[in-house]
Amino acid sequence: MQSAIARPEKLSMYGKETMRQMHDIGVGSLVIVAIISAFMGAVTAIQFAYQLQGGFIPMYYVGYIVRDTMIIELAPTITCLVLAGKVGSNMAAEIGGMRQKEQIDALEIMGVNTAAYLIAPKIIAALLVIPLLVIIAAFLGIIGGYIASTATGQITGGQYEMGLLSFYQPYFVFMMIVKSVVFAFILTSISCYQGYYVTGGSIELGKASTNAVVLSDIAILCADYIVAILLT
Repeated sequence: MQSAIARPEKLSMYGKETMRQMHDIGVGSLVIVAIISAFMGAVTAIQFAYQLQGGFIPMYYVGYIVRDTMIIELAPTITCLVLAGKVGSNMAAEIGGMRQKEQIDALEIMGVNTAAYLIAPKIIAALLVIPLLVIIAAFLGIIGGYIASTATGQITGGQYEMGLLSFYQPYFVFMMIVKSVVFAFILTSISCYQGYYVTGGSIELGKASTNAVVLSDIAILCADYIVAILLT
């Protein structure tokens, strides 16, 4: 990590690579994030509406619960777990393939700080783009909950909107951003490490990609617990 955040030799090269990584991570993951988040919000709304039927709790609590659940937990955690499988494995495979083809060795002979050139743009891009994906996921999850709960007739649109406006705490959005930044750093750094130090052939490269996903998911869940304790 110390080598990865070292001073770059040529800023323009790092800028172009960072923009490419931002496109790959952001635009390349937008569809899967949108689909998963919309269905998470829809299922959450339907399940809670079912649980509240016939009880003493007002039905507008469905909108309130979906909003806070998506913002605090589902949007940052589930989105980053999905990205660890999609983006993390891709990073590990990309860098690992360069290591096996001796492209990294060739760059080092030319005097290039390969750790900085290959890893730093990915980390910077992830720290910039993944929080935006998490914000989009939270928004689409809330919209998905609205469509699902009102379309099935379990609650009215006015009740859902009333719940969205009730008991709102901006601090929860801050928690979501903090979680997304921490998770983005974890999944990127672990995946790049697994790829950068891969040895052997195609079997070892496959294992490195698998380890990148598994270790990233475990680390994200542990970090989620720690961040929740620290921020609450």
